[in-house]
Amino acid sequence: MTLTFRALLGACALGALATAASAETTITVATVNNGDMVRMQGYMDDFYKMHPDIKVDWVTLEENVLRQKVTTDIATKGGQFDVLTIGTYEVPIWAKQGWLVSLNDLPAEYDVNDLLPAIRSGLTVDGNLYASPFYGESSFVMYRKDLMEKAGLQMPEKPTWGDIEKAAAAMTDKANGVYGICLRGKAGWGENMAFLSAMDNSMGGSWFNMDWKPQFDSAPWKETLTTYLDLMNKYGPPGASSNGFNENLALFQQGKCGMWMDATVAASFVTNPKDSTVADKVGFALAPNKEGVDKRANWLWAWSLAIPAGTKHEAAAKAFIDWATSKHYTELVAAKEGWANVPPGTRTSLYENPEYQKAAPFAKLTLDSINAADPKHPSVQDVPYTGVQFVAIPEFQGLGNAVGQQFSAALAGQMTAEQALESAQSLTEREMKKAGYLK
Repeated sequence: MTLTFRALLGACALGALATAASAETTITVATVNNGDMVRMQGYMDDFYKMHPDIKVDWVTLEENVLRQKVTTDIATKGGQFDVLTIGTYEVPIWAKQGWLVSLNDLPAEYDVNDLLPAIRSGLTVDGNLYASPFYGESSFVMYRKDLMEKAGLQMPEKPTWGDIEKAAAAMTDKANGVYGICLRGKAGWGENMAFLSAMDNSMGGSWFNMDWKPQFDSAPWKETLTTYLDLMNKYGPPGASSNGFNENLALFQQGKCGMWMDATVAASFVTNPKDSTVADKVGFALAPNKEGVDKRANWLWAWSLAIPAGTKHEAAAKAFIDWATSKHYTELVAAKEGWANVPPGTRTSLYENPEYQKAAPFAKLTLDSINAADPKHPSVQDVPYTGVQFVAIPEFQGLGNAVGQQFSAALAGQMTAEQALESAQSLTEREMKKAGYLK
Protein backbone atom coordinates (compact mmCIF):
# COMPACT_ATOMS: atom_id res chain seq x y z
CA MET A 1 0.00 0.00 0.00
CA THR A 2 1.50 3.32 -0.99
CA LEU A 3 2.04 6.13 1.47
CA THR A 4 -0.31 8.35 -0.54
CA PHE A 5 -3.09 5.73 -0.43
CA ARG A 6 -2.59 5.28 3.35
CA ALA A 7 -2.81 9.03 3.83
CA LEU A 8 -5.96 9.12 1.73
CA LEU A 9 -7.55 6.33 3.81
CA GLY A 10 -6.55 8.15 7.01
CA ALA A 11 -8.10 11.38 5.78
CA CYS A 12 -11.32 9.53 4.89
CA ALA A 13 -11.45 7.93 8.32
CA LEU A 14 -10.93 11.28 10.03
CA GLY A 15 -13.62 12.79 7.81
CA ALA A 16 -16.05 10.03 8.75
CA LEU A 17 -15.31 10.56 12.44
CA ALA A 18 -15.79 14.29 12.08
CA THR A 19 -19.10 13.72 10.30
CA ALA A 20 -20.23 11.32 13.05
CA ALA A 21 -19.14 13.76 15.76
CA SER A 22 -21.05 16.60 14.17
CA ALA A 23 -24.12 14.51 13.28
CA GLU A 24 -27.27 16.19 14.41
CA THR A 25 -29.50 14.41 16.93
CA THR A 26 -33.20 15.24 16.68
CA ILE A 27 -35.38 14.82 19.75
CA THR A 28 -39.16 15.15 19.88
CA VAL A 29 -40.64 16.95 22.87
CA ALA A 30 -44.33 16.55 23.71
CA THR A 31 -45.69 19.46 25.73
CA VAL A 32 -48.85 21.21 26.86
CA ASN A 33 -50.11 24.42 25.24
CA ASN A 34 -49.82 26.47 28.46
CA GLY A 35 -48.17 29.88 28.33
CA ASP A 36 -44.85 28.97 29.98
CA MET A 37 -44.29 26.03 27.62
CA VAL A 38 -45.18 28.07 24.54
CA ARG A 39 -42.80 30.82 25.70
CA MET A 40 -39.94 28.31 26.07
CA GLN A 41 -40.13 27.52 22.36
CA GLY A 42 -39.21 31.13 21.65
CA TYR A 43 -35.91 30.75 23.55
CA MET A 44 -34.51 27.80 21.62
CA ASP A 45 -31.70 29.89 20.10
CA ASP A 46 -30.10 29.86 23.56
CA PHE A 47 -30.33 26.06 23.73
CA TYR A 48 -28.95 25.64 20.19
CA LYS A 49 -26.04 27.92 21.04
CA MET A 50 -25.14 25.57 23.89
CA HIS A 51 -26.02 22.36 21.99
CA PRO A 52 -25.52 22.92 18.24
CA ASP A 53 -25.64 19.15 17.64
CA ILE A 54 -29.21 18.75 18.97
CA LYS A 55 -32.38 19.72 17.13
CA VAL A 56 -35.76 19.83 18.90
CA ASP A 57 -39.08 19.01 17.25
CA TRP A 58 -42.12 20.15 19.24
CA VAL A 59 -45.52 18.52 19.59
CA THR A 60 -47.69 21.03 21.48
CA LEU A 61 -51.15 19.84 22.53
CA GLU A 62 -54.17 20.81 24.61
CA GLU A 63 -53.95 19.35 28.12
CA ASN A 64 -56.46 16.48 27.78
CA VAL A 65 -55.09 15.48 24.36
CA LEU A 66 -51.48 15.59 25.58
CA ARG A 67 -52.29 13.26 28.48
CA GLN A 68 -54.02 10.79 26.21
CA LYS A 69 -51.25 10.74 23.60
CA VAL A 70 -48.27 10.42 25.97
CA THR A 71 -50.04 7.78 28.07
CA THR A 72 -50.82 5.69 24.99
CA ASP A 73 -47.32 6.14 23.61
CA ILE A 74 -45.47 5.14 26.77
CA ALA A 75 -47.80 2.24 27.62
CA THR A 76 -47.46 0.75 24.12
CA LYS A 77 -43.74 1.61 23.83
CA GLY A 78 -44.61 3.64 20.74
CA GLY A 79 -41.38 5.65 20.87
CA GLN A 80 -42.84 8.82 19.34
CA PHE A 81 -41.34 11.11 21.98
CA ASP A 82 -37.94 11.58 23.62
CA VAL A 83 -39.12 14.07 26.25
CA LEU A 84 -42.59 14.03 27.81
CA THR A 85 -44.36 16.80 29.69
CA ILE A 86 -46.12 14.92 32.48
CA GLY A 87 -47.38 15.69 35.95
CA THR A 88 -47.11 14.69 39.56
CA TYR A 89 -49.81 12.05 39.06
CA GLU A 90 -48.02 10.08 36.33
CA VAL A 91 -44.44 10.18 37.62
CA PRO A 92 -44.60 7.74 40.58
CA ILE A 93 -46.94 5.34 38.75
CA TRP A 94 -44.90 5.25 35.55
CA ALA A 95 -41.57 5.08 37.40
CA LYS A 96 -42.74 1.97 39.28
CA GLN A 97 -43.67 0.42 35.91
CA GLY A 98 -40.10 1.02 34.68
CA TRP A 99 -41.35 3.41 32.01
CA LEU A 100 -39.14 6.40 32.90
CA VAL A 101 -35.39 7.09 32.90
CA SER A 102 -33.79 8.22 36.19
CA LEU A 103 -32.45 11.79 36.16
CA ASN A 104 -30.09 11.31 39.10
CA ASP A 105 -27.08 11.89 36.82
CA LEU A 106 -27.95 15.44 35.77
CA PRO A 107 -24.91 17.77 36.11
CA ALA A 108 -23.99 19.20 39.52
CA GLU A 109 -24.95 22.70 38.25
CA TYR A 110 -28.55 21.48 38.02
CA ASP A 111 -28.55 21.62 41.85
CA VAL A 112 -31.23 19.08 42.71
CA ASN A 113 -31.15 20.17 46.36
CA ASP A 114 -32.50 23.57 45.33
CA LEU A 115 -35.82 22.02 44.24
CA LEU A 116 -38.69 22.80 46.61
CA PRO A 117 -39.09 19.74 48.89
CA ALA A 118 -42.84 19.38 48.23
CA ILE A 119 -42.28 19.40 44.46
CA ARG A 120 -39.17 17.17 44.48
CA SER A 121 -40.86 14.61 46.71
CA GLY A 122 -43.69 14.09 44.22
CA LEU A 123 -41.22 13.39 41.40
CA THR A 124 -38.96 11.02 43.34
CA VAL A 125 -39.40 7.26 43.72
CA ASP A 126 -37.05 5.12 45.83
CA GLY A 127 -34.48 7.91 45.89
CA ASN A 128 -34.51 8.46 42.12
CA LEU A 129 -35.66 11.69 40.50
CA TYR A 130 -37.72 10.64 37.48
CA ALA A 131 -38.88 14.04 36.21
CA SER A 132 -37.59 17.58 36.45
CA PRO A 133 -40.17 20.28 37.24
CA PHE A 134 -40.57 23.00 34.63
CA TYR A 135 -43.03 24.80 36.85
CA GLY A 136 -44.82 23.89 40.06
CA GLU A 137 -48.13 25.12 41.33
CA SER A 138 -50.83 25.03 43.91
CA SER A 139 -54.14 26.86 43.55
CA PHE A 140 -55.48 30.10 44.97
CA VAL A 141 -58.01 32.88 44.38
CA MET A 142 -57.32 35.70 41.93
CA TYR A 143 -59.80 38.56 42.14
CA ARG A 144 -60.49 42.09 40.91
CA LYS A 145 -59.60 44.53 43.67
CA ASP A 146 -61.43 47.37 41.92
CA LEU A 147 -64.70 45.42 41.76
CA MET A 148 -64.39 44.35 45.40
CA GLU A 149 -63.82 47.95 46.42
CA LYS A 150 -66.78 49.10 44.33
CA ALA A 151 -68.93 46.50 46.13
CA GLY A 152 -67.71 47.72 49.52
CA LEU A 153 -66.07 44.37 50.31
CA GLN A 154 -62.61 43.19 51.30
CA MET A 155 -61.31 39.75 50.39
CA PRO A 156 -59.84 37.97 53.43
CA GLU A 157 -56.43 36.40 52.87
CA LYS A 158 -57.98 33.15 54.14
CA PRO A 159 -61.52 33.15 52.71
CA THR A 160 -64.30 30.63 53.31
CA TRP A 161 -66.68 29.42 50.62
CA GLY A 162 -69.20 31.79 52.19
CA ASP A 163 -66.84 34.71 51.51
CA ILE A 164 -66.41 33.52 47.91
CA GLU A 165 -70.16 33.34 47.31
CA LYS A 166 -70.72 36.79 48.80
CA ALA A 167 -67.96 38.30 46.64
CA ALA A 168 -69.20 36.54 43.47
CA ALA A 169 -72.71 37.91 44.00
CA ALA A 170 -71.45 41.43 44.62
CA MET A 171 -69.15 41.54 41.57
CA THR A 172 -71.54 40.03 39.02
CA ASP A 173 -72.67 42.55 36.40
CA LYS A 174 -73.94 40.43 33.51
CA ALA A 175 -75.36 43.44 31.69
CA ASN A 176 -71.78 44.66 31.23
CA GLY A 177 -70.31 41.22 30.62
CA VAL A 178 -68.71 40.79 34.06
CA TYR A 179 -69.21 37.45 35.80
CA GLY A 180 -68.58 37.16 39.52
CA ILE A 181 -66.67 33.90 39.28
CA CYS A 182 -64.98 31.75 36.63
CA LEU A 183 -64.16 28.11 37.42
CA ARG A 184 -63.15 25.07 35.41
CA GLY A 185 -66.04 23.23 33.77
CA LYS A 186 -64.32 21.27 30.99
CA ALA A 187 -64.45 17.53 31.67
CA GLY A 188 -61.17 15.83 32.54
CA TRP A 189 -59.36 14.37 35.53
CA GLY A 190 -56.89 17.26 35.35
CA GLU A 191 -59.48 19.87 34.37
CA ASN A 192 -62.80 20.13 36.26
CA MET A 193 -61.94 17.20 38.54
CA ALA A 194 -58.71 18.84 39.71
CA PHE A 195 -60.80 21.76 40.93
CA LEU A 196 -63.73 19.72 42.29
CA SER A 197 -61.55 17.13 44.05
CA ALA A 198 -59.68 19.91 45.86
CA MET A 199 -62.98 21.64 46.64
CA ASP A 200 -64.36 18.42 48.11
CA ASN A 201 -61.29 18.11 50.36
CA SER A 202 -62.12 21.59 51.69
CA MET A 203 -65.70 20.50 52.40
CA GLY A 204 -64.43 17.63 54.55
CA GLY A 205 -64.80 14.94 51.87
CA SER A 206 -62.67 12.46 49.95
CA TRP A 207 -62.78 10.23 46.87
CA PHE A 208 -62.67 6.99 48.89
CA ASN A 209 -62.91 5.82 52.49
CA MET A 210 -60.34 3.46 54.01
CA ASP A 211 -62.09 0.46 52.43
CA TRP A 212 -61.85 2.03 48.95
CA LYS A 213 -65.59 2.67 48.86
CA PRO A 214 -66.36 5.70 46.64
CA GLN A 215 -67.80 8.66 48.54
CA PHE A 216 -69.95 10.43 45.94
CA ASP A 217 -73.04 9.55 47.98
CA SER A 218 -71.63 11.40 51.02
CA ALA A 219 -72.75 14.79 52.40
CA PRO A 220 -69.43 16.57 51.52
CA TRP A 221 -69.66 15.61 47.83
CA LYS A 222 -73.28 16.70 47.70
CA GLU A 223 -72.31 20.05 49.23
CA THR A 224 -69.33 20.37 46.89
CA LEU A 225 -71.27 19.82 43.67
CA THR A 226 -74.36 21.81 44.66
CA THR A 227 -72.24 24.78 45.84
CA TYR A 228 -70.18 24.65 42.62
CA LEU A 229 -73.26 24.50 40.38
CA ASP A 230 -74.96 27.24 42.36
CA LEU A 231 -71.95 29.54 42.02
CA MET A 232 -71.56 28.88 38.31
CA ASN A 233 -75.25 29.03 37.39
CA LYS A 234 -75.83 32.29 39.24
CA TYR A 235 -72.53 34.12 38.76
CA GLY A 236 -70.51 32.26 36.10
CA PRO A 237 -70.08 32.87 32.35
CA PRO A 238 -72.22 31.13 29.72
CA GLY A 239 -70.81 27.95 28.18
CA ALA A 240 -68.70 27.25 31.28
CA SER A 241 -68.86 23.48 30.76
CA SER A 242 -66.36 23.99 27.90
CA ASN A 243 -63.95 26.16 29.91
CA GLY A 244 -60.63 24.86 31.21
CA PHE A 245 -57.52 26.69 32.41
CA ASN A 246 -56.73 28.51 29.16
CA GLU A 247 -60.32 29.59 28.49
CA ASN A 248 -60.75 31.02 31.99
CA LEU A 249 -57.36 32.72 31.78
CA ALA A 250 -58.50 34.53 28.62
CA LEU A 251 -61.78 35.57 30.27
CA PHE A 252 -60.00 36.94 33.33
CA GLN A 253 -57.40 38.79 31.25
CA GLN A 254 -60.23 40.40 29.26
CA GLY A 255 -61.84 41.72 32.46
CA LYS A 256 -64.82 39.37 32.32
CA CYS A 257 -64.25 37.55 35.64
CA GLY A 258 -64.55 39.16 39.04
CA MET A 259 -62.83 36.18 40.56
CA TRP A 260 -61.04 33.07 39.39
CA MET A 261 -59.81 30.20 41.53
CA ASP A 262 -57.18 28.18 39.69
CA ALA A 263 -53.49 27.35 39.39
CA THR A 264 -51.03 29.73 41.05
CA VAL A 265 -49.00 29.70 37.81
CA ALA A 266 -51.69 31.92 36.28
CA ALA A 267 -50.64 34.83 38.49
CA SER A 268 -47.90 36.09 36.18
CA PHE A 269 -50.25 36.00 33.18
CA VAL A 270 -53.08 37.95 34.82
CA THR A 271 -50.66 40.62 36.11
CA ASN A 272 -48.72 41.03 32.85
CA PRO A 273 -49.88 44.31 31.22
CA LYS A 274 -48.89 42.99 27.77
CA ASP A 275 -51.64 40.36 27.97
CA SER A 276 -54.05 41.40 30.72
CA THR A 277 -56.42 44.38 30.63
CA VAL A 278 -56.73 44.17 34.44
CA ALA A 279 -53.04 43.67 35.26
CA ASP A 280 -52.91 46.42 37.88
CA LYS A 281 -56.20 45.45 39.53
CA VAL A 282 -55.54 41.85 40.63
CA GLY A 283 -55.48 40.68 44.23
CA PHE A 284 -54.72 37.22 45.61
CA ALA A 285 -56.03 35.08 48.46
CA LEU A 286 -55.56 31.51 49.64
CA ALA A 287 -57.90 28.84 48.30
CA PRO A 288 -61.09 28.75 50.39
CA ASN A 289 -62.32 26.26 52.95
CA LYS A 290 -65.66 25.49 54.53
CA GLU A 291 -65.95 27.19 57.89
CA GLY A 292 -64.89 24.71 60.55
CA VAL A 293 -62.98 22.41 58.14
CA ASP A 294 -59.21 22.57 58.56
CA LYS A 295 -58.38 21.90 54.91
CA ARG A 296 -58.25 24.37 52.02
CA ALA A 297 -59.02 23.74 48.36
CA ASN A 298 -55.42 24.10 47.26
CA TRP A 299 -53.86 21.39 45.15
CA LEU A 300 -50.27 20.43 44.37
CA TRP A 301 -48.93 19.90 40.87
CA ALA A 302 -45.85 20.21 38.74
CA TRP A 303 -45.67 20.10 34.96
CA SER A 304 -42.39 18.28 34.56
CA LEU A 305 -40.12 16.94 31.86
CA ALA A 306 -39.33 13.22 31.79
CA ILE A 307 -37.66 10.73 29.46
CA PRO A 308 -39.43 7.53 28.40
CA ALA A 309 -37.42 4.34 28.86
CA GLY A 310 -36.27 3.03 25.52
CA THR A 311 -35.55 6.39 23.90
CA LYS A 312 -32.67 6.23 21.47
CA HIS A 313 -31.58 9.76 22.37
CA GLU A 314 -31.26 9.69 26.15
CA ALA A 315 -28.15 11.91 26.37
CA ALA A 316 -29.68 14.60 24.13
CA ALA A 317 -32.98 14.42 26.04
CA LYS A 318 -31.13 14.92 29.34
CA ALA A 319 -29.25 17.89 27.90
CA PHE A 320 -32.56 19.47 26.95
CA ILE A 321 -34.17 18.84 30.35
CA ASP A 322 -31.09 20.18 32.14
CA TRP A 323 -31.34 23.41 30.10
CA ALA A 324 -35.13 23.86 30.30
CA THR A 325 -35.37 23.38 34.07
CA SER A 326 -32.15 25.11 35.10
CA LYS A 327 -31.42 28.30 37.02
CA HIS A 328 -29.87 29.53 33.77
CA TYR A 329 -33.23 29.25 32.01
CA THR A 330 -34.95 31.14 34.83
CA GLU A 331 -32.41 33.96 34.49
CA LEU A 332 -32.87 33.96 30.71
CA VAL A 333 -36.63 34.50 31.06
CA ALA A 334 -36.07 37.14 33.74
CA ALA A 335 -33.71 39.07 31.46
CA LYS A 336 -36.18 39.03 28.56
CA GLU A 337 -39.58 39.12 30.29
CA GLY A 338 -38.93 40.36 33.83
CA TRP A 339 -38.68 38.37 37.06
CA ALA A 340 -42.46 38.21 37.55
CA ASN A 341 -42.76 36.03 34.44
CA VAL A 342 -40.27 33.26 35.20
CA PRO A 343 -41.61 29.70 35.60
CA PRO A 344 -42.63 29.53 39.27
CA GLY A 345 -42.93 26.93 41.99
CA THR A 346 -39.84 24.79 41.54
CA ARG A 347 -36.78 26.23 43.30
CA THR A 348 -36.09 27.53 46.79
CA SER A 349 -33.56 30.03 45.40
CA LEU A 350 -36.29 31.78 43.39
CA TYR A 351 -38.38 32.47 46.48
CA GLU A 352 -35.29 33.72 48.33
CA ASN A 353 -34.44 36.10 45.47
CA PRO A 354 -35.22 39.73 46.48
CA GLU A 355 -35.74 40.71 42.81
CA TYR A 356 -38.42 38.05 42.42
CA GLN A 357 -40.07 38.95 45.72
CA LYS A 358 -40.24 42.57 44.62
CA ALA A 359 -41.53 41.82 41.12
CA ALA A 360 -44.06 39.11 42.03
CA PRO A 361 -46.70 40.20 44.56
CA PHE A 362 -48.08 36.66 44.43
CA ALA A 363 -44.79 34.94 45.37
CA LYS A 364 -45.45 34.43 49.09
CA LEU A 365 -49.00 33.16 48.66
CA THR A 366 -47.83 30.77 45.93
CA LEU A 367 -45.15 29.31 48.19
CA ASP A 368 -47.52 29.17 51.17
CA SER A 369 -50.10 27.33 49.05
CA ILE A 370 -47.55 24.82 47.74
CA ASN A 371 -46.22 24.15 51.23
CA ALA A 372 -49.71 23.79 52.72
CA ALA A 373 -50.79 21.08 50.27
CA ASP A 374 -50.33 17.64 51.82
CA PRO A 375 -50.57 14.73 49.33
CA LYS A 376 -50.22 12.19 52.15
CA HIS A 377 -53.18 13.69 54.04
CA PRO A 378 -55.38 15.30 51.38
CA SER A 379 -58.57 15.11 53.46
CA VAL A 380 -59.53 15.61 57.09
CA GLN A 381 -60.79 12.01 56.76
CA ASP A 382 -58.39 9.04 56.79
CA VAL A 383 -57.90 7.87 53.21
CA PRO A 384 -55.99 4.94 51.64
CA TYR A 385 -54.41 7.01 48.87
CA THR A 386 -52.00 9.88 48.27
CA GLY A 387 -52.64 12.88 46.03
CA VAL A 388 -54.52 16.10 46.65
CA GLN A 389 -56.56 16.76 43.49
CA PHE A 390 -56.06 13.25 42.17
CA VAL A 391 -55.84 9.72 43.55
CA ALA A 392 -52.44 8.17 42.88
CA ILE A 393 -53.64 4.87 41.43
CA PRO A 394 -53.42 3.84 37.75
CA GLU A 395 -57.21 3.60 37.45
CA PHE A 396 -57.74 7.24 38.39
CA GLN A 397 -57.08 8.64 34.93
CA GLY A 398 -60.08 6.78 33.49
CA LEU A 399 -62.21 7.30 36.60
CA GLY A 400 -61.46 11.00 36.80
CA ASN A 401 -62.36 11.52 33.16
CA ALA A 402 -65.62 9.57 33.50
CA VAL A 403 -66.72 11.37 36.69
CA GLY A 404 -65.65 14.69 35.16
CA GLN A 405 -68.00 14.06 32.25
CA GLN A 406 -70.95 13.59 34.65
CA PHE A 407 -70.20 16.82 36.51
CA SER A 408 -69.61 18.78 33.31
CA ALA A 409 -72.97 17.52 32.02
CA ALA A 410 -74.61 18.73 35.26
CA LEU A 411 -73.05 22.17 34.71
CA ALA A 412 -74.41 22.19 31.15
CA GLY A 413 -77.89 21.47 32.53
CA GLN A 414 -78.10 17.98 31.04
CA MET A 415 -78.66 16.33 34.44
CA THR A 416 -79.22 17.30 38.08
CA ALA A 417 -76.54 17.30 40.77
CA GLU A 418 -78.21 14.26 42.34
CA GLN A 419 -78.16 12.35 39.05
CA ALA A 420 -74.50 13.25 38.41
CA LEU A 421 -73.46 12.11 41.90
CA GLU A 422 -75.46 8.89 41.61
CA SER A 423 -73.87 8.14 38.25
CA ALA A 424 -70.38 8.96 39.60
CA GLN A 425 -70.92 6.64 42.57
CA SER A 426 -72.18 3.80 40.39
CA LEU A 427 -69.46 3.94 37.72
CA THR A 428 -66.67 4.35 40.29
CA GLU A 429 -67.92 1.41 42.37
CA ARG A 430 -68.11 -0.73 39.25
CA GLU A 431 -64.57 0.10 38.14
CA MET A 432 -63.10 -0.34 41.64
CA LYS A 433 -64.68 -3.78 41.88
CA LYS A 434 -63.33 -4.68 38.45
CA ALA A 435 -59.85 -3.53 39.50
CA GLY A 436 -60.00 -5.58 42.70
CA TYR A 437 -60.09 -2.75 45.27
CA LEU A 438 -63.66 -3.59 46.30
CA LYS A 439 -65.18 -7.01 46.95
